[in-house]
Amino acid sequence: MSRQSAAKLYNVPETTLRNRMNSLTPLQEYRPPTQKLTKLEEEVILQYILDIDIQGFAPRLSGVEDIANDILDTREAHYVGKLWAHRFVQHWPELKTRFNRVYDFQRALCEDPKLIEGWFRLVSNMQAKYGILDCDFYNFDETGFMMGIICPGMVVTNAERHGRNKAIQPGNREWATAIVCINGIGESIPPFLVIKGKNHLSSWYTESDLPLDWVIKVTNNGWTNNETGLEWIKHFDKHTIARKQGGYRMLVLDGHESHESIAFQEYCKEHNIITLSLPSHSSHITQSFDIECFSVLKRTYGQQIERYIKAYINHITKVEFLIAFKAAYLQSITIQNGLSGFHGAGLIPFDPQAVISKLDIKLQTSTPTRSSFVELDPWVSQIPHNSNDTLSQSTLVKNRIVQYQGSSPISIFETVTALTKGTEILAYEMILISAEIRTLRKANEVLSKRCKAKKSRIR
Repeated sequence: MSRQSAAKLYNVPETTLRNRMNSLTPLQEYRPPTQKLTKLEEEVILQYILDIDIQGFAPRLSGVEDIANDILDTREAHYVGKLWAHRFVQHWPELKTRFNRVYDFQRALCEDPKLIEGWFRLVSNMQAKYGILDCDFYNFDETGFMMGIICPGMVVTNAERHGRNKAIQPGNREWATAIVCINGIGESIPPFLVIKGKNHLSSWYTESDLPLDWVIKVTNNGWTNNETGLEWIKHFDKHTIARKQGGYRMLVLDGHESHESIAFQEYCKEHNIITLSLPSHSSHITQSFDIECFSVLKRTYGQQIERYIKAYINHITKVEFLIAFKAAYLQSITIQNGLSGFHGAGLIPFDPQAVISKLDIKLQTSTPTRSSFVELDPWVSQIPHNSNDTLSQSTLVKNRIVQYQGSSPISIFETVTALTKGTEILAYEMILISAEIRTLRKANEVLSKRCKAKKSRIR
């Protein structure tokens, strides 16, 4: 049979058939000799980077080089060049270099969507069980202030100045704590301040002109404790009992020790206050104050302290702190900011997806499940990605070979090509996993030796 007849019989261009007969590489499969990795190998590296990125372990450019070199090691090829990783990222639109953000491991663990979904189920169930209205749904939190510390911000300086501008601050690092509470319709109760000291001074009240219902509590370090927690819950009850519309009030806590004392919980139980504790290390996404109010409060407080600095007041006393805090509180703890905090936390209106959709780290990878013996849909030729896919693809190859009776073998070739490509992908993934296991084993050996070593004191 002539080449023209074969091309017409199998409905392929004659030039394509001639190139195949001459063993020429198709244009889409051609790789310049200078490229050390095949297209398939680069695709495997791309997918590997995307997988570890979603787990919160996005690699540096040097790490991308190591991934490529692990694959090249298997065929004893030369390593990639110093600029290869940079060009690799530019080549693939799915990738981008950016500065990473240091992220606490415990917070990442608690950003598991299942844990957050459990939190929202708890909130929904408790609201339904006790008939909690928005006006009876309260959230409270505490935040600390170093009295003389200001926040960095954007400033205008001489264009010829080099480096960052240095802002002068009073430097008084005495600690104070503010406990703030707001409900689902934006109403707040008077703040509860904890200040370091032993006695109350009249100047705190006369010079700062604090509202009469604001509370100042003195402790030996300016922090809260069990006693303070009990006093605050009584303060909360006093200012919310008259405004409640349902039979119960619900109060979201952050799990602080002072909120979990027996006296605190017993008081809540006796006064129909339902307490819910946020999932640990999750307040940055579930605590309405952390989402909206406190950032505004801290920034506004810093601006108030800057005014003292401009007036050459170089030491911030408790009086200046109270004056600055009062001004900052009235500007930041507003109905609008309170509503925005509840909205951002997905609580009111109830919208768990508003929070869950922002979770971009999954430290736990799901284990692929085995498919059932009975397939719901017939297998269509494609690149296999696991052992079950490989088995289905190979069965399809066998069936097509059995059915082949002089018809075009192109479908068989395509099926075998997909099977081959899938097998290669699995092989490359095994290479990268093996390299990862070696790294983990080395780290484990170091930790094991450290644990077994005797701890002797230096004399």
